[in-house]
Amino acid sequence: MRSKNEETILNIIEYINEKFFTVREIPSVQEIADHIGVVKSTVSKYLTEMENRGLITRDNTHYSIETLKMKKTMKNTQQLPIVGNIACGTPILAEQNIESYLTISGDFLGTGRFFVLMAKGDSMINAGINDGDYVIVRQQPSAEEGQIVVAMVEDGECTLKRYYKDKRRKKIRLHPENEKMKDMFFDNIEIQGVALKVIKNIDS
Repeated sequence: MRSKNEETILNIIEYINEKFFTVREIPSVQEIADHIGVVKSTVSKYLTEMENRGLITRDNTHYSIETLKMKKTMKNTQQLPIVGNIACGTPILAEQNIESYLTISGDFLGTGRFFVLMAKGDSMINAGINDGDYVIVRQQPSAEEGQIVVAMVEDGECTLKRYYKDKRRKKIRLHPENEKMKDMFFDNIEIQGVALKVIKNIDS
């Protein structure tokens, strides 16, 4: 049977984890005190004991409290920029194009630098990419034929299409995965990255 001291420590850890993983906030000492029904000074003593036992780490402020669960979960994650509508002529990861960030495990991604593009329209539906889906893209300036790329084309416009080289026409062919749409041909494009994964809602 756990002692009251151990139960309180467990309650504090569970509350910190719940607050962090729900709203990405670290509760204040006062919030912890209110949650477990003690005064702030008592919480401070518990936090010191927990730190000494290696159950949490922190600096001189409560905002840096990190539990073992938080440390294990966050140690191999990346904050991927979610890119919205691309302004013509601006770099794809320019500040004005970044809408927010998505936290993804590095084990899920592999090596490299990545960004997330929200798919627009239905040009890639036969590849399983629908309007509103999040597409994880590895940043790279080149691609193999047949890969789905984010390409900057004329006037700085970015498009998500399958990449081919048309040797007969001596053009680059960008192929939409939708039989109702025609291929696009360009003399030159600038590859921004290669699509790797899609995050989508499941239709109910």
